[in-house]
Amino acid sequence: MRLVNTLTRLPEMTGAGELQAPEIRLWKKLPLETIPTSWYIPYQRVGMPMATTASARESKTRLLDAALYILRAKGYTATTVDDICEAAGLTKGSFFHHFKSKEDLAVAAAEHFSAMAGHVFASAPYRSLPDPLDRLLGYVKFRKSILLGELPQFTCLLGTMVQEAYETHPPIRQACQAAMDSHAATVETDIAAAMAKYGPRGDWTAKSLAVYTQAVLQGAFVLAKAHQSAAVAADCLDHLYRYIELLFHPTPTSPAKETS
Repeated sequence: MRLVNTLTRLPEMTGAGELQAPEIRLWKKLPLETIPTSWYIPYQRVGMPMATTASARESKTRLLDAALYILRAKGYTATTVDDICEAAGLTKGSFFHHFKSKEDLAVAAAEHFSAMAGHVFASAPYRSLPDPLDRLLGYVKFRKSILLGELPQFTCLLGTMVQEAYETHPPIRQACQAAMDSHAATVETDIAAAMAKYGPRGDWTAKSLAVYTQAVLQGAFVLAKAHQSAAVAADCLDHLYRYIELLFHPTPTSPAKETS
């Protein structure tokens, strides 16, 4: 059975107007060892029955996987239950068996996205670097390296939903905040270790710098959408890399071009 990346196949699978973007195969652009197997599902076109095998995804997971792309492409308000069901190849009956409402799905999608992202970053190559500052800079470089494919494939589900729903849907805001805070906490661990080793001067904290990295990333994603290009986001991450270097080493130890 041929395996493909869920997020790269959804534009082709949905058959929905603006989502018919050219397929970008992330699994050909990233080293296989950096792509967790949880990103892959058996290939299936919408409307075709999926074979009943031990490796087949459960319907709830298929709905969540579909939501990751559709919500990032269309936004929370414009996304319909029909959109999600069509992309997942499932019926509304299946949808409402698992979720009480679209809001309920969005909350679960935020948690699903967070779990998937946690797996991706935990298995990324930079995690094996012994020096905490190298891990921190490696994190920024890794974030830049995965700016691949169409905008809905690399922008953040959490940032997309919370900008739209923070006032009207408190459960979505809370789910997005929890996921963002959890990811920032993993970055904070390396920052704290780097501070202990290198002792940079200043009244800032590991937590404040971790939150700042996420602010840069979310802003970079918004600019990428405005410009319809990942290039502006890559430039923002280059500047973040230089900024972190200067915090720990007033004289940069490596040229900025190494962030490429």
